[in-house]
Amino acid sequence: MTDHGRTMPAADVLLSARGLVKTFSHGGREIQVLRGLDLDVTRGERVAILGKSGVGKSTLLHVLGTLDRPDQGTVTVESENVFALSERRLAAFRNGHMGFVFQFHHLLPEFSALENAMIPAIIAGLSRREAESRARTLLDDVGLATRASHRPAELSGGEQQRVALARALVMRPRLILADEPTGNLDDATSEEVHNLFADLNNRFGVAFLVATHNRRLAARMDRVLRLEDGIVHVVEANG
Repeated sequence: MTDHGRTMPAADVLLSARGLVKTFSHGGREIQVLRGLDLDVTRGERVAILGKSGVGKSTLLHVLGTLDRPDQGTVTVESENVFALSERRLAAFRNGHMGFVFQFHHLLPEFSALENAMIPAIIAGLSRREAESRARTLLDDVGLATRASHRPAELSGGEQQRVALARALVMRPRLILADEPTGNLDDATSEEVHNLFADLNNRFGVAFLVATHNRRLAARMDRVLRLEDGIVHVVEANG
């Protein structure tokens, strides 16, 4: 299997997209955001996707993360053709195999950090004891053990993003999709999040696919791609 000139054993491919097409209607015009896009992400790999605002980075992540369906093309995750699943099975698969981190963390304001981190596990039907155990461990992993009882309004922006990352990891996914995860943070806090991504990748082998404007973050990824004219282009491989 190849991706932008690289040959990869099929067993190493975690996510594979082929021929993705996505079109939107705007002002009476049809705008094709994805134009037959191909992309592979291998197990444990960290990939950055750069691109101008409005080029379709968020659309790509939403399609790859099964939050939106393509007009054409296939996405395979862990050898599962995800868009062949029923909506119910797809929702369960997404919750169990993929985690999401966004620029705006989307934490529930009435819940504590611990409760927010537990949500995917509760949805998946884990016992409250197991969900709480996993969430507490992850909050400790991201440096928030002493902040577990705090609500989002009582946390800094960086702390809120750490809670969102703990929530994304609670089902122990093999892939995290992150959309401008440091776009709302100052430089120092952004650097903390970058370090956290690297640490979690090293410790747990979780793959990261990150859409970002932040070239410093991109430079720390294994591979940098650019989304332009609806397809991805190789910028550089960093390792």
